[in-house]
Amino acid sequence: MTHHLGTVIFALAAIGAASPALSQEQMTVAYFQEWPMPFQFAKAQGMYDEQLGTTVNWVAFDSGTAMSAAMAAGDVQLAISQGVLPFIAATSAGQDLKIVDIAASYAENENCVVAAGLEIDKDSAAELEGKRVAVPMGTGAQYTFLQLMDHLEVDTTTMSIVDMAPAEGAAALSQGSVDMACGWGGALARMQEFGNVLLTGAEKEEIGILSFDLITTTGTFAAEQPQLLADFVTVTAQVNAAWNAGEQREEMLPVIAQDAGMEQSVAADTIDDFVFLSVDQLLSDAWLGERVGTYIDGAAGFFNDIGTVPSVLPSYGALIDTAPLVDAASR
Repeated sequence: MTHHLGTVIFALAAIGAASPALSQEQMTVAYFQEWPMPFQFAKAQGMYDEQLGTTVNWVAFDSGTAMSAAMAAGDVQLAISQGVLPFIAATSAGQDLKIVDIAASYAENENCVVAAGLEIDKDSAAELEGKRVAVPMGTGAQYTFLQLMDHLEVDTTTMSIVDMAPAEGAAALSQGSVDMACGWGGALARMQEFGNVLLTGAEKEEIGILSFDLITTTGTFAAEQPQLLADFVTVTAQVNAAWNAGEQREEMLPVIAQDAGMEQSVAADTIDDFVFLSVDQLLSDAWLGERVGTYIDGAAGFFNDIGTVPSVLPSYGALIDTAPLVDAASR
């Protein structure tokens, strides 16, 4: 750690001082490469080990489904940035998982882009009826597309909807073979070179169209190690706050990029599309207090209707455990 961390180090030090001795000698956390987030600064600096008083092992995964399998096997206790659909699939199948935090909101990083030549915006969205659209079916982007069209009162039954991965959709949009394409990440950025979004990320969030990843854990770990879990989300909240403040960006970004296995400029472009929520925001009704549970219930119903998830639970909001964040808010 360097002297530039100032207040953050002081706040983190208070965590360890307040924590009792831990019986858990180590824990394993799942995360994604090429998905840069502030927690990776704390990871690289050894802050989690120091403040939790235990060894934190980090394992990179390539899908949220693989994260679920590792937690079911007992190999992983915590997953950072698990997608909503893998969480729904695992818990609907009977796996005991809990939502304890939101890793990031990225409404700007998942959207649909209309070909520039059509000159269609949110006020003329009805002109999309009868058009050809590239959508990655069975993903959160498909759910976003349908919510977006419903809000703008566009009849999707009139559209020719083609199942394309985001990269394929971006290529098709650039070639003029589709009128609109939906996706995320780098593919979305390429799409925007050839068109415009109908609603910004902020506008989507305002009407309840969310895009976010979860921090999840097993029910067993949440029950047996509540203090360790509370300390973990507190450290995460502290580095998120440090990143949001902006004063340590030049120090944090190179470390985050290296840990994510990315060029610094690419990592910067990606992370700038993410929103890292404060503890107060997370606990509010706009997020874990109410809306996230309602949103996941709706998403589960949708994926059940299209056959992606065979069965659904009565309430996914019941799987949200805010106790660790409530603990963090009290420090």
